[in-house]
Amino acid sequence: MSKALEGVKILDFTHVQSGPTCTQLLAWFGADVIKVERPGAGDITRGQLRDVPDADSLYFTMLNHNKRSITLDTKNPKGMEVLWEMVKICDVLVENFAPGVLDRMGLTWKKLHEVNPRLIVASVKGFGPGPYEDCKVYENVAQCAGGSASTTGFREGPPLVTGAQIGDSGTGLHLALGIVTALYHRTHSGLGQKVDCAMQDGVLNLCRVKLRDQQRLAHGPLSEFSQFGEGVPFGEAVPRAGNDSGGGQPGRILKCKGWETDPNAYIYFITQAPVWEAICDVIGEQGWKTDPGYATPPARLPRLNEIFGRIEQWTMTMTKFEAMDLLNQYDIPCGPILSMKEIAEEKSLRETGTVVEVDHPKRGKYLSVGNPIKLSNSPTDVKRSPLLGEHTEEVLRDVLKFDENRIAAITESGATGARPRVAAE
Repeated sequence: MSKALEGVKILDFTHVQSGPTCTQLLAWFGADVIKVERPGAGDITRGQLRDVPDADSLYFTMLNHNKRSITLDTKNPKGMEVLWEMVKICDVLVENFAPGVLDRMGLTWKKLHEVNPRLIVASVKGFGPGPYEDCKVYENVAQCAGGSASTTGFREGPPLVTGAQIGDSGTGLHLALGIVTALYHRTHSGLGQKVDCAMQDGVLNLCRVKLRDQQRLAHGPLSEFSQFGEGVPFGEAVPRAGNDSGGGQPGRILKCKGWETDPNAYIYFITQAPVWEAICDVIGEQGWKTDPGYATPPARLPRLNEIFGRIEQWTMTMTKFEAMDLLNQYDIPCGPILSMKEIAEEKSLRETGTVVEVDHPKRGKYLSVGNPIKLSNSPTDVKRSPLLGEHTEEVLRDVLKFDENRIAAITESGATGARPRVAAE
């Protein structure tokens, strides 16, 4: 079985998280991703949050699987010579530099397109065209500017960012789709194009239900929000809703047995209308099935705090897994709050390749997230991240087809830095 993107060459000018998320996904699908890094330094995340001395950090290794690393000083004439040779043969150039950096390097869209009309140039930026387009943006800034933070948290508290990296990794996933779409377009147009993803845009796309609610708010209160049942007036903007469900079916996070000592002894419980009678039976409130104050979804909306309070009395009598097993017998939507420790130890996630164990020559074995997208005829193998500059000579020789004399001249110029010694694998 072949890899889905086998034969596609990616010139990877990305760093930190948003860009590497994108290029790693393409590499998992079989693209040859050649990561260009500064000699002696490389991607800044190689050294950030380092937990093993003299080894690349988990931050770097978990975002750069299946790639090759070439060190290149683009301020060195020989380095730029190599870079332009790569531009000629690659299918995609991906970058997430600060605004204007690529142009200052001389890599303008016009010149890139002239050198290789089939080249796709894909970029992550913080904002699209507008008042903030020249601003630097990081994960939490994107969450705030994209509408996530203002709608996350409890009504009485401050805005909160989410633990999910929807600004960085979320935008990287969006960019990967844009690249694949541009590659498909090229099959019948013959031409590459620019692909741009702004982090603000990516976050907003993931928060679309809140933009939905903003428009609904103009026509009356949001009845599925807890504050509706509490009689708290709504303001002009969508409020923070705590753990209320974002859909039409009310939901809450409820305590389970052991919550006093276990911060994750909770379950998410949704009072879906089709299984309301089953919910009543399970918690021992059979009378609610016919009581006019509880029998219909509209009647229940003002009473959600009371209803979930009663359900929580029941969930606190068992563990989250016991509650999950019982509720699933009745098709009642629910889910345990899983800690990262529980996810790391979950056998089924290992079996599907969602969590993988990877062996690294310097840090040893570690866990990482595998490809979340499964194709039936294009399996994914997760290979370790490259050491800094590990594939420099290999790329010059096998990809660019340079002869020994040319490689020697480039090496002697200092354009590639010192070649690293690779530990035996």
